[in-house]
Amino acid sequence: MLPHVDSYGALIRGFRWDIPARLNMAVQVCDDWAARAPDRVAIIDMTGGTRQTVSYGRLRQMADGLAHDMVRRGVQRGDRVGVLRSQSPWTAAAHIACWKLGAISIPLFKLFGTEALITRLQDAGVDLVIADPEGTEGLAEWLKGAGQQSLIPEHCDLSDTRFDTVQTGPEDAAVLIYTSGTTGAPKGALHGHRMLIGHLPGVEISHDFLGQPDDCLWTPADWAWIGGLFDVLMPGLALGVPVIAARLDKFTVADCQRIVDMAGVKNIFFPPTALRMLKAEDAAIAGLRSVASGGEPLGAEMLDWGRRAFGLQINEFYGQTECNMVASSCAALFSPKPGCLGKPAPGFDIAVLDADGNPTDGEGDIAIRKGAASMMLGYWNRPEETAEKFIGDWMLTGDRGTWDGDFLRFVGREDDVITSAGYRIGPSEIEDGLLKHASVATVGVVGKPDALRTEIVKAYVVLKPGFDPSDALARDLQDFAKTRVAKHSYPREIAFLDALPMTVTGKVIRKELKARAARETEGDT
Repeated sequence: MLPHVDSYGALIRGFRWDIPARLNMAVQVCDDWAARAPDRVAIIDMTGGTRQTVSYGRLRQMADGLAHDMVRRGVQRGDRVGVLRSQSPWTAAAHIACWKLGAISIPLFKLFGTEALITRLQDAGVDLVIADPEGTEGLAEWLKGAGQQSLIPEHCDLSDTRFDTVQTGPEDAAVLIYTSGTTGAPKGALHGHRMLIGHLPGVEISHDFLGQPDDCLWTPADWAWIGGLFDVLMPGLALGVPVIAARLDKFTVADCQRIVDMAGVKNIFFPPTALRMLKAEDAAIAGLRSVASGGEPLGAEMLDWGRRAFGLQINEFYGQTECNMVASSCAALFSPKPGCLGKPAPGFDIAVLDADGNPTDGEGDIAIRKGAASMMLGYWNRPEETAEKFIGDWMLTGDRGTWDGDFLRFVGREDDVITSAGYRIGPSEIEDGLLKHASVATVGVVGKPDALRTEIVKAYVVLKPGFDPSDALARDLQDFAKTRVAKHSYPREIAFLDALPMTVTGKVIRKELKARAARETEGDT
């Protein structure tokens, strides 16, 4: 846990990564606490509408039972295991069980359509998926393959027989998290067991030194997202801070207030969209000690509203799947600068690089120096794309930025990834899905500015001969997309064009489509 200091400079100067030669995240988040404080509350389960507590001792029994079951099913060290579940104690136990036996856990969204899910499972070479009882259509389709299995944790018995957690090192693979870019299929960012240690400094300062007496941590974000899994669940468990498990089919102010009141929440990670929804209803939530947010800059107006609504400063943070929690604000030590992403978190060396790959004081590419504990080992089975992610000693984030004193100011995304409701959405996967529709000749997908979601997914479609544009066809294409991509990434708007702007090599010029979408927002079509 970070020491309390009087200045941020002192914290940065005194920080050194302490990464042991033997490291397993299952020990960090479960075994150690279960051994020294088995009755301590690990998770507060609100999924059934009531408040139930799960101790570290019980969490270890759950994880041990799952680990024994997986071994009986033939899972071995290094195997990839999908976790297709919503927030619940069993979701935490599923990841912990994988790490106990040296397997690699893969968080998967319940929102994934059939093709989106199967694409990831096949790319990772998964043979077993740990799922919710209700499952998904995509999982049922995948299970038709030879030798493929699903495991429903609620059907497992708690284990009184200890499962001896295997010895692993910080560089041994532990988690494979898929992230979508603008070209090709989704890429899996492979992380080692040092990943959690790398998240802790940024998580702690984003909550004004998380781990104070009575702290209790919650997020409405899905635990299949790195923001839910490694910005909330696993850091909370590692620090001994109770974590709330609650399923929200749709975020509402009433449900948010109910969970805060019933569970005694003191610390919240709100994606920006959730904050905007609260602001739209001018909702005030009292009794919180810290609010953190990440995904995109909030701006001065949102920060001012947050001070009135929560009685505290919202701490913004920055990172991505490949290297997360690299910068943050910390109200306990300094005031924020609107439009900035905070200051580099302890242990992270951030630079803004010019076109030649050299640090610059002007605008350039935001990059993270190699050696950061939360940095990925590489993209799964993609050595060339891994190499392209780095330049010299730096990992490129794909974002543009500049320095404002010692604050990192975000300028924009270098690529065409869409940021919608806190999710990063790659357009190529949506385009590939829509191209399978009988009516679509070609399509370009971009982000359209949106006051609530930052951006919405908009598809510009060129139809094949014999098909005519209509509202009914647009709705049919939306329904079609929902079965092939994650439900949060389907195109919320579809427009029909005679032709797309193209380069001489046949690539869609998304910059022109984005400009068109922006003009539509302004009312100038």
